[in-house]
Amino acid sequence: MRIFQVINVRWFNATSWYALYLSKLLQDAGHEVLVITVPDTETEKKALEMGLNVKTIDLNSTHPVKLVSACTQVFRLIRKYNPNIVNCHRGEAFFWWGILRKLRMGYKLIRTRGDQRLPHCDFFNRYLHSSIADGVVVTNKRMASHFLEKMKLAENRLWLIHGGVDTDYFKFNEQGRRTIREKYGFTSDDVVIGMLGRFDRVKGQKELIEAVSKTRNNVKNKSIKLFLIGFPTATSRHEVDTWLNDNNMADITTISGKCEDVAACISAIDVGVIASLWSETIARAALEIMACQRPLISTSVGVMPDLLPKEAIVPPKDVTQLSLKITDVINDQELRKRLVTEHARTMSQLSGQNFLKRTLTLYHSVLE
Repeated sequence: MRIFQVINVRWFNATSWYALYLSKLLQDAGHEVLVITVPDTETEKKALEMGLNVKTIDLNSTHPVKLVSACTQVFRLIRKYNPNIVNCHRGEAFFWWGILRKLRMGYKLIRTRGDQRLPHCDFFNRYLHSSIADGVVVTNKRMASHFLEKMKLAENRLWLIHGGVDTDYFKFNEQGRRTIREKYGFTSDDVVIGMLGRFDRVKGQKELIEAVSKTRNNVKNKSIKLFLIGFPTATSRHEVDTWLNDNNMADITTISGKCEDVAACISAIDVGVIASLWSETIARAALEIMACQRPLISTSVGVMPDLLPKEAIVPPKDVTQLSLKITDVINDQELRKRLVTEHARTMSQLSGQNFLKRTLTLYHSVLE
């Protein structure tokens, strides 16, 4: 198939990762994939690093001259490549590709909705999704319910496709665990609580620091350490250090910075935590932690209730409940084993190849 993946996302966030990883899987499977993104962005840079065929167009501009130029470039690309599938991962470009789809340009149009914002239920938006798009992909059940109940989208047009991860890379690595724990001074007696993710207010580093501080005070017979696997983005290192000092956590906390071997860093932890305050509609970090066979607990945001059992879920922003859950997982070996077993069952359906297979099933269905 000839496939356009339209990824007009500036930052290499979860939406960008979902689309680029899918593009790589499709390309490796022998399909002709063109990634269309915005120039001079993290998404463009990452796509090129991944060896993808990239075309940049300023799809997000509202300036009349730039808008006309973008439309002209899109039209030329369609004429040149004659795509079978166009998959739009952001709403700004979806409208324009929808107009061209309506003009019978020969391709089938897919809208993948991987963000947390629920679409408006106005007539135009319902028409765009129901009558112009050939299929709508969502990444979590909450979004699926919204499309079915509020947007009145027909069930046969809606596809719930969680992302997937490379389970050949993301798996428990005993040697990597030893190397990382030695590098950062974690002993065999330490219980290492880990969070994987960029430093951003949405990720809940502040709440996790406060929760681990409470747990540390309540669990006197264990040596607890906090491992923040990440680096500053929207939240500065200074701000994180302030949270650590305010909660007397600086002495037991390690920050990795950019980690060359993410699977090894994950393997080094004993308990994984997703403390996000909102978002997590794709939850890349959660999938990677579960694939590495680490027990994971999370707040009840986004897709997390779809992925984890109820006993691993706490409300967002509730530091007390998060602390109690961390304490339970530390003290209860059977709970840890149960969680790892549940994660394995979940991840058996969420490899990269599962991701590819489900997406190709969708593409083939709309082309029939």
